[in-house]
Amino acid sequence: MKNQISVKELAIFNTNGFDIFINNCSKALLKLEIHTSILYKNKLQNVTKFILFSFFVIYVLVLSSSESAFSEQYDVSIPFGSYDPRLNTPAVVWFDPPEISILVDDTVIWLNDDQEAHTITSGEGTGRFGWTGSSESFGNPNGLFDSGRFMPGESWSFTFNEQGIFLYFCVIHPWMEGVVYVDQIIPDYPHDAKGNKLERFPILQITPDQSVEINFSWEPKIIRTNEKVNFIYRFYDAVQDLPLKKIQYDIIIIQNGKEVFRSENAVSGFGGDYRQWVFEESGPIIIKFRNIKLAGSVVAQELSDIVGASSSITLTENSAGRIGEFTAIVYFNPIKTTSPVKIVQPEETAQFYYELPILVVIIPTVLLLIVIFIMKKKPVIQSSGKKSTPI
Repeated sequence: MKNQISVKELAIFNTNGFDIFINNCSKALLKLEIHTSILYKNKLQNVTKFILFSFFVIYVLVLSSSESAFSEQYDVSIPFGSYDPRLNTPAVVWFDPPEISILVDDTVIWLNDDQEAHTITSGEGTGRFGWTGSSESFGNPNGLFDSGRFMPGESWSFTFNEQGIFLYFCVIHPWMEGVVYVDQIIPDYPHDAKGNKLERFPILQITPDQSVEINFSWEPKIIRTNEKVNFIYRFYDAVQDLPLKKIQYDIIIIQNGKEVFRSENAVSGFGGDYRQWVFEESGPIIIKFRNIKLAGSVVAQELSDIVGASSSITLTENSAGRIGEFTAIVYFNPIKTTSPVKIVQPEETAQFYYELPILVVIIPTVLLLIVIFIMKKKPVIQSSGKKSTPI
């Protein structure tokens, strides 16, 4: 019959169908694999982004905590009545406190507790009465910082990144003046010019020719401007580790690239030597030793008798390789006593305002009493009792 399919044809049909089925399954598996790969890739990217974001958040938190650990904030109030230049103003000071000392990277926050707007402007104001002479005199800003106008109840802050003395005032009320002293952060341990802590102090340094060891230190360990510092040093034989007597040397002190001290052909004793110096400026310093050599003849037997050494100590005549260098930092002296510019506070003028009437009464009274006292002490001329008779 025509509609009947032979076994061979059925086998061929089944084989072709199976191949198609396998092919379709393969395509489906491939699509599934691609889809799974895309999903996995997207999830992996999301996980990576989450991890990176987490690391960023941790970094920001650590950075902010480390900064807050070393920097501080200070509050300065603008008290009620600072806007009023009259002698009987209720304000005791223009800014409270009027002078403040902070460290580098510290922040000052000014809060307006007055009833009028103010500014915090770097520069010099007019003083207590300077503004009255001219309507155009409203201080001299220097452009370092300026808050602009901020209203009562508002605040403004500024972070000081450099050391120095910073005067400021209010351009609206130029009689209001204040001072911020900014000091450098000073470590409490001896260190070199790069700030590296000196783990061993005094410092031991051997000259390049390996002949002399220099034992060097300074006192006080933190060097400040306008304070006397002692540089203390001794010379040793680097081979036998014995102190050297009568050593001739040159010592040079360089600060901020300029030579500030030099002593040539100096001679040390058996106990070493020292130099005293007062630095007027802050900044890194270098202490150099040059031309280290024997001063005349050193009797080795004298040293042998003292330390029990049997061998002599000798130094070659060539001292070119016999040098030493040490570094340190001189810091600006943080001790502040008075402001460089006398700021007259309202309390001072108010005191004079109330004392003036008393002086007006007391001074004339004292003068009157002096006149009365003098009049009482004045001698009276008495008459002799004789009268003249006309001729």
